[in-house]
Amino acid sequence: MRVGIVGLGYRLGYLGQVFKQMDPGFEIAGYVDPAPVGMENLEKHGIPAGTRYETVEELLKAESLDLLMVGSPNHMHLDHIRAGFEAGVKVFSEKPVVTTTEDTLKMAALLAKYGRENLLIGLVLRYAPLYRDLRAAQARGELGDVVSIEASEHIPPYHGAFFMRDWRRYDRYAGGFMLEKCCHDIDLYNGVIGARPERVSSFGGRRTFVPANDPGNRGINDMEVYHRKPSGWNGTDKVFDSDAEIIDYQVAIVEYANGAALSFHTNLNVPDDFRRFAVIGSQGMAEGDFVRGFLNVTDSHTSQPLIRKTYQASELSQHYGADEEMAKGVIAAVKTGAEQPVSVLDALEAGLLAITMDEARAARRVIDMAPVWDKYDEALASGKVVA
Repeated sequence: MRVGIVGLGYRLGYLGQVFKQMDPGFEIAGYVDPAPVGMENLEKHGIPAGTRYETVEELLKAESLDLLMVGSPNHMHLDHIRAGFEAGVKVFSEKPVVTTTEDTLKMAALLAKYGRENLLIGLVLRYAPLYRDLRAAQARGELGDVVSIEASEHIPPYHGAFFMRDWRRYDRYAGGFMLEKCCHDIDLYNGVIGARPERVSSFGGRRTFVPANDPGNRGINDMEVYHRKPSGWNGTDKVFDSDAEIIDYQVAIVEYANGAALSFHTNLNVPDDFRRFAVIGSQGMAEGDFVRGFLNVTDSHTSQPLIRKTYQASELSQHYGADEEMAKGVIAAVKTGAEQPVSVLDALEAGLLAITMDEARAARRVIDMAPVWDKYDEALASGKVVA
C-alpha cells in the first residue's frame, strides 16, 4: 500500500510505524512538510519517508497513491482533503476533520460530490477494545434505553502544558480545545446515545495556566514536567505566560433529540488523570475508564454485575490498544472497502457539537442546534452550502 503524507508531525510519524507493523507492504512514497518532526520516529524504525514535495498537489501529481494521509494543522485539513479528492485518491485524515461550522458545511458538500466512503477518519477511540465491549453490552440490551451520561477527559499537567506551547494553543489553527482534543470523547457518547444533540450549554476558561500559578512564584525551579512533551510547528517555551487562546477547563451539558442528556468535563491539570464515563440506562449502567482500564456493567433491577473487565494496552499503542486496531481497519478499508466503526459523518457531527459547546461557552447561553443541522443536511444532500 503506497501512501503520501501531508503534515508529517509526531502523530503521523508514529502512525507510520504502526501501519508498517500491521502491513509490511505499507510504503510512504512521499511527504509534504517544511519541518517534519515525525521523521525522527520513522527513521528510528527504519521506515523511509520517500520524496519530499513542496505542495500536496505536487505529491499527488508525481506519485501513484493508494491513500493520502492528512496530519497537517487542523485549519489546513479542508484544502488538503479536497486536493486528495480531486486527484481521485482515498484520504485518511486525523481528527478533527475541520475547525469551523462553515468548513463543516463545505466538507459536507465535498462528500456529496466525491463520496463519503473516500474519507477515513482517525477517531481512534472507536477502535478501542473497551468501547467495543461497551457497545456490545448495549446491543445485547444490558443497558436498556440510555437516559444520561456523565463523562470526562482529563489531561495530566505535562500534556496540558504541551497545549499551551504547541500550535494547538491557537483557536484559529486548532479550532478550540474541546474540538481538538475532546472530539474523540464526544463522538463516543454521540454513538452510545444514537441521536443528534439539540441543545447545548457550556462554561469554562483558563484558570490554571496563568502567570499567578507559575510554580516559580512558590520557589519551585524544576519545570521539567511542563516541557516533557515536545512541541512542533509554531511552538513556544512559555507555559504559564503563554499567548494561548485555548481554555484549560470546561464543562458542558447537552440534550439530545431522543431526550437523553450528557454532562462532560475536561481539565488540563489533573495529575492523577482519568478518562471515564458512567452511562445510565433504563435497565442497567456501564462505568468505565480508558486510562485506568476497566469496564463494569451492572443490572438495575438486581444490582448484579454483568461485566467486570480490565484492560491492558499493548506497548505499541498510545490509545489503550486502539491504534493498531485502527491501522488494521484503515488498511482493510483501502484494500477491500471494509466498513469501519466510525464514519466521516460521525466525525463531522461530533465536531459540530464541540464547536457549538465553545460557542455556548463564549456566549454564555443555551444554543439550539436545529438551524445548523438543517444547513448540514442540505449540504450533504445537494452538494451546496446554504448561506
